Amino acid sequence: MQLDHIAIVVENINTALEVYHHALGLPLDRVEDVPAESVKVAFLPLGDGSEIELLQPTAPDTGVSKFLAKRGEGIHHLCVEVDDIEQAMADFAAKGLRIIEDTPRVGSHGQKYVFVHPKSTHGVLIELYEKPADE
Repeated sequence: MQLDHIAIVVENINTALEVYHHALGLPLDRVEDVPAESVKVAFLPLGDGSEIELLQPTAPDTGVSKFLAKRGEGIHHLCVEVDDIEQAMADFAAKGLRIIEDTPRVGSHGQKYVFVHPKSTHGVLIELYEKPADE
């Protein structure tokens, strides 16, 4: 298991990029819309295979927009890469962690992911992520 990314929810990606890209000097790989999650995402690689993702909600009634309204800008979740997501889900559940979904979601690039409920991880939303087999 290794850190894949840290997701930070922001009101406005362009404003946040003034800090993370321009002031801190992190490289900007790309900005893309992710309609399935109703977010716009800026990807800022850290050079070690992990990255910071800035998340801007694009719809008012989603989990990310509700998080932003309730808690304001800041860390939304930590994402760890696993080799076998179904096995990781079973292992985590057996250890008492609450997996939010029964089956992994599949992203636009074939990646599988699920979230572990923050009530079982000391207040931190954790994403489990399995890269597609061809990566």
